[in-house]
Amino acid sequence: MLDKLEKIKLRFDQVSEDLVKPETVSDMKLYAKLNKEYKDLQKVVDKYFEYKAMLEGIDEAKEILEEEKDPELREMAKMELDELQDGIPTIEEELKMLLIPKDPNDSKNAIFEIRAGAGGDEASIFAGDLLRMYQRFCERHKWKLSITDFVDGTSGGFNKIVANIQGEDAYGMLKYEAGVHRVQRVPATESQGRIHTSVASVAVLPEMDDVEIELNMSDIRRDEFCSSGPGGQSVNTTYSAIRLTHLPTGIIVQCQDEKSKLKNYDKALKELKSRLYAIEEKKRQEEIGAERKSMVGSGARSDKIRTYNYPQGRVTDHRINHSVFNLPIVMDGEIQDFIDRLRIADNLEKMENSGLA
Repeated sequence: MLDKLEKIKLRFDQVSEDLVKPETVSDMKLYAKLNKEYKDLQKVVDKYFEYKAMLEGIDEAKEILEEEKDPELREMAKMELDELQDGIPTIEEELKMLLIPKDPNDSKNAIFEIRAGAGGDEASIFAGDLLRMYQRFCERHKWKLSITDFVDGTSGGFNKIVANIQGEDAYGMLKYEAGVHRVQRVPATESQGRIHTSVASVAVLPEMDDVEIELNMSDIRRDEFCSSGPGGQSVNTTYSAIRLTHLPTGIIVQCQDEKSKLKNYDKALKELKSRLYAIEEKKRQEEIGAERKSMVGSGARSDKIRTYNYPQGRVTDHRINHSVFNLPIVMDGEIQDFIDRLRIADNLEKMENSGLA
């Protein structure tokens, strides 16, 4: 591990030098990339220095115990040695976690999409319930959630809803929510009290910055239309809502949450870039054969990741076989425990794959 840490230190020194070069400062794309790498490496290097200081302290304490005759100095050295040796396992685990290959997108904002699946009107209602759950989760983290596009359900809820979530580590946390969510309960529309099973899918994408992906604007068709709010209420009667169609791929995105046409266009363009990035990243992973098959980290729509069982008051995450019996609290946005457990499971797998375990 020390050899790996020393190489990281050398790279940190190189990035530090490159950041102040005139050619770097004049290239915003390169500067943003290097600045991000610098901040990531600094966390590792700071912990490495702390680790080295502890190892040096252990050597010095051992040397005193071997050479010193004074009982008081020997006792002090023995106490320091015991304290440092007790702390070594903890800092080594912290370093291992820092050495796990990072997803460079974790710190980004997130594009969040919920779609009603099998289950008819009840699936749409459940999609609305999931939206409220994530809204409450975002409030707890002081993140900003803004709905950019939606299709109302016929009996409440939504057939589809797309939101932009702005906040520190938003994608890094919410990516574990991607997949199929299943609900088991008696629908409000059910007259005979039978339990139904319905599903809604969640997709999570990292929001791409302008410097990270370039588009040929001639490949994009722009349409304008009148916007309305979730639930059917009118927002305005001007053509401020924006729909963008990427002609080569057929991807369509639209944004209607702002009164400003320019702001809607900017948000729609970021979403389009994020969706195109996701396609390219998947192709890249398939080409190099490095796509991980872990259910914890894959986020594929086909994965049934979690069940919300109302009669039992139970929520079960199938990826880590973890159940809780506080469904009302979970639906009020308390999903941090699931995310933390999924993150740990994901990191443990990454440690094994990188030989750090």
